[in-house]
Amino acid sequence: MYARLYKYRWQYLMILPGVVLLLLFSYIPMAGIQIAFKDFRIGTSIWTSAWVGLDNFSFVHEPQFWKVVRNSLYISFLKFIFGFPMPILLALLINEVTHPVFKRFVQSVSYLPHFFSWIVVAYILQSFLTLDGGLVNDVIQRMGGEPVFFLGSAEWFRPMIIASGLWKEVGWNTILYLAAITTIDPQLYEAAKVEGAGKLAQLRHITFPGILPTISIVLILSIPSLITVGMDQIYPLMNPANLEVSDVLDTYVLRNGLQQGYFGLATAVGLLSSVISLVLVVMTNTLSKKINGEGLW
Repeated sequence: MYARLYKYRWQYLMILPGVVLLLLFSYIPMAGIQIAFKDFRIGTSIWTSAWVGLDNFSFVHEPQFWKVVRNSLYISFLKFIFGFPMPILLALLINEVTHPVFKRFVQSVSYLPHFFSWIVVAYILQSFLTLDGGLVNDVIQRMGGEPVFFLGSAEWFRPMIIASGLWKEVGWNTILYLAAITTIDPQLYEAAKVEGAGKLAQLRHITFPGILPTISIVLILSIPSLITVGMDQIYPLMNPANLEVSDVLDTYVLRNGLQQGYFGLATAVGLLSSVISLVLVVMTNTLSKKINGEGLW
């Protein structure tokens, strides 16, 4: 064992900062889980707060909580349905571009939105969709239509979230698939051409099977996001007019935990979400291993 540690000492040294950060920000804070079972208040200690059992889980009897859950699942389902296959499709399309300069240009343009914060994206959406001077409403009015209050519409909130999420992340998410495509043996394509296989046949029998293990891993890692839809995207676009559909689990925790001071309830919601995410990951990993033999463990 010691010989192995010495042999790979530089590799272990390289991953040491990541391990330390993981311990500091992922494992040590897990001691705060006990807040979900205690009557914790600001100014008191976690360790000395009184135990209250499952009292903080009383939110499961509140209609508002289940409404928030429905909103979260609805948005998560839409984001998954549109957001998971689009990077695969874009990666396959980019891979077919033969001109190297144009290919790099397409990749750069598709990656760029990933580096914008969601606050910046929210301001971009507001400038495009606002009633007063928004580009989209200006075009609608010039075409003889009536302006639409996109930012305050419950009907348009979900499409706006899905579209902005795709615009921001779909290009960045192609990186893994493009890397997986480059590992496919070019001789397979040459042999397929000799046999008379066209582009669609090569895609079906070579490219897609070649990236299927990567797709399986990304699918498993994406499953926990079905519970958390991303407060950083939702919160800047929330307002009283669209609260009916924009209030999700993340904003529910923020409102009850930081704004109203119900830390026990907020921790209980977070704990329940984490447990459900863990169950989903284990189930998806097991199913993936049974279907194609690929999994995280």
